[in-house]
Amino acid sequence: MSDPTSRSNPGHAPSWYAASANDKRARVALTGNITADVCIIGAGFTGISAALQLAENGFSVVVLEGERIGFGASGRNGGQIVNGYSRDLDTIARRYGPAKAKALGAISLEGAAIIRERVAKYAIDCDLVDGGFFAAFTDKQIRDLGEVRATWQKHGHTGLEMVSKSEVGRYVKTDRYAGGMIDRLGGHIHPLNMVLGEARAVESLGGRIFENSRVTALEMGSAPVVRTEKGSVTAKYVLVCGNAYLGTLLPAIGDRMMPVSSQVMATEPLDANLIAELLPANYCVEDANYILDYYRRTADNRLLYGGGIGYGGQDPANLTGVIRPNMLKTFPQLENTKIEFAWSGNFALTLTRVPHIGRLADNVYFSHGDSGHGVTTTHLLGKILGEAVAGHAGRFDVWASLPNLPFPGGKVFRVPLTMLGAWWYGLRDRLGV
Repeated sequence: MSDPTSRSNPGHAPSWYAASANDKRARVALTGNITADVCIIGAGFTGISAALQLAENGFSVVVLEGERIGFGASGRNGGQIVNGYSRDLDTIARRYGPAKAKALGAISLEGAAIIRERVAKYAIDCDLVDGGFFAAFTDKQIRDLGEVRATWQKHGHTGLEMVSKSEVGRYVKTDRYAGGMIDRLGGHIHPLNMVLGEARAVESLGGRIFENSRVTALEMGSAPVVRTEKGSVTAKYVLVCGNAYLGTLLPAIGDRMMPVSSQVMATEPLDANLIAELLPANYCVEDANYILDYYRRTADNRLLYGGGIGYGGQDPANLTGVIRPNMLKTFPQLENTKIEFAWSGNFALTLTRVPHIGRLADNVYFSHGDSGHGVTTTHLLGKILGEAVAGHAGRFDVWASLPNLPFPGGKVFRVPLTMLGAWWYGLRDRLGV
């Protein structure tokens, strides 16, 4: 792989992903008035996953993206394939009943399977590597992971194994952890190359994707019209997949989620022997704290390290100010290592930490709020949106039946109240309770 620092990719965040993208060509903006069976707002994982599901089944599809394909969280995240949802299945069972938990548990591994199937089917070059490690700092976190493993096993996930403190070095060379758990069905990818590969697959099947085509209005009706500054799409169905970058277009959706930023950085390429020593199994890692760190190797031997959080989508003045010290706690031998890329991106958080899916009209569907678990969940929910358009709405209706609640305090107080809750859980992590 050539040096990505010498390559630019206008319109994207200044990330290692954008610099090392396989496909940097810009799609044209929408001009004029066109028609399609389905118009999709947003060219991230949810929108592109839905578009591919629909195109494979013969629907004419138009995707409108306000910036570039994968501009938002889909092209900026940690690239970790983490199975399940942002709330565990036991919590879902307590909140919504065992029947709902059983239904969601039955499909909780499907998002990762969709990724692997599409990588193989469409020969997507996205550096797919299998295996993930959940790292525990305390005995309580180890017990919690054991309970997660037991719950997963009830739902058919047999790829989880507990890791003792003496075994941690097989996965990560650090003294910070008391143990953990591996997920052999986890893994990691170059997420921007993944969504770009899926977009090319959509186009190969006749789908049309327009960039720099921000939606300015959605007119409901028997044939809804989606308008941009220079054009419009008249469709039979509309799918709203904007997530944290939807803006003020549809307050009925946007007011039920909060944009939250996370920061990521990538080191300079490390010596191959050093990166292999730090992460010998080449598994991705995330810790078990409420506000967690996550990291992994890249295909060109960088350490990609993420963490931090900004409720309301606010970034710190110094993007590496929080996560670089944490990286050095984990790997102090990287004290003199250069950070070549640092960026942030917003994901959509719901109050319940469960995705919000539903209908604005009989022919207008939406999905957002994957709450930090988006790489796999977006692929699953995008496929389910496509199924619903095709008349198979059983799985969609299960998700749509889950109650979604507004944040306490509205837009004025939702950030400080959420920060207070995060402080409390962070304190519990530090105290080991």
